[in-house]
Amino acid sequence: MITVGMNYEILEGKETIFEKAFANVLEAMKTMEGHQRSFLYKDVNKSRSYLIISEWSDRNAFDAFIRSDRFAKVVNWGKEQILASRPRHQIYGQ
Repeated sequence: MITVGMNYEILEGKETIFEKAFANVLEAMKTMEGHQRSFLYKDVNKSRSYLIISEWSDRNAFDAFIRSDRFAKVVNWGKEQILASRPRHQIYGQ
């Protein structure tokens, strides 16, 4: 199993939109082979900063997800509408 940490900085005023979008993405992730579970955390000291923790059966399953059309659509939408800066991802365990 691997755990992936995905850090996001959101544009001011877009927090609710991001949280709702995550709920939709989570539903799609539930259908992805190898996805175990994911959680969204919000920084209590920096309200536009979020962390998504996602657990996958293995690195190949996660890589398939980030290469998927679904993920590409969300990334493009995020860059144009939601993100204040480039996301930072970290993979733990392999």
